[in-house]
Amino acid sequence: MGTTLIFTIVVLTGLGVFLAVVLFIIAKKFNVQEDPRIDLVEAIMPGANCGGCGYAGCRAFAEACVKAGSLEGKFCPVGGNDVMMQVGEKLGVAVEQKAPMVAVVRCHGTCDNRPRTNFYDGTSSCKIMNSLYSGDTDCRFGCLGGGDCEKVCPFDAIKINPRTGLPEVDQDKCTACGACVRACPKNIIELRNKGPKNRRVYVSCMNKDKGVVAKKACSVACIGCRKCEKVCPFGAIKVEDNLSYIDFNKCKLCRKCIDECPTKAIWSVNFPVRVPKPQEVADEVSQVIEKEQ
Repeated sequence: MGTTLIFTIVVLTGLGVFLAVVLFIIAKKFNVQEDPRIDLVEAIMPGANCGGCGYAGCRAFAEACVKAGSLEGKFCPVGGNDVMMQVGEKLGVAVEQKAPMVAVVRCHGTCDNRPRTNFYDGTSSCKIMNSLYSGDTDCRFGCLGGGDCEKVCPFDAIKINPRTGLPEVDQDKCTACGACVRACPKNIIELRNKGPKNRRVYVSCMNKDKGVVAKKACSVACIGCRKCEKVCPFGAIKVEDNLSYIDFNKCKLCRKCIDECPTKAIWSVNFPVRVPKPQEVADEVSQVIEKEQ
């Protein structure tokens, strides 16, 4: 009995040593040396792991930058140009500067502008609501108000306004990571250039129905009248599928389209309040007097 036990222990020990040696040889033969620059680049990253760069996280992004040998088409929206410049210095490659971007909610169908025609009584989730029906109003393109965008934002930059039922973006917190864009089943959230002095102009509507139908569903819907397209001196506005869109790369922020839009579907952000000209004031006074008479 004792001899058998000793023999078993010796055999198992020998087998263990043999397998350890085999594993050691295999590990040495197939060992892949990781580029130490990956650690250096990862250390520069903000560590948000938000996926806004298109990779699984900061580590994956750092690895992709090192292996690619260039930074073309690669950008960390959280770190911005400052971080990318540091990465470029570490890798010794050129870096293309990008204009800062921000998330924009292209819907202004508030409770006042877009009356409810039915009521949803279920889990507060845009994804679930979108799979069941078109929404609480007659606009099948507008915000559902379930707050999926708010839930996925890692920077607390977007909140649902309880009064309007719409999400609002805090431009100072938004990093343009795109999490809210991917979460919205209606595709009403878009990443746009912040613009000079954070000023931007965009169409706050996604309704592609014909004008009469769109206007009935929401008082501030784009009706595809093409007035904005015709008045734009820079060719920045196009109307397709009954919906106007402003190309932020072409837009010069002249705001002629805003004055021309009959439904006020075009919005401007962070512009100073316009002071009416004396003649404009006089015309308004004259109109009031005529109405009273």
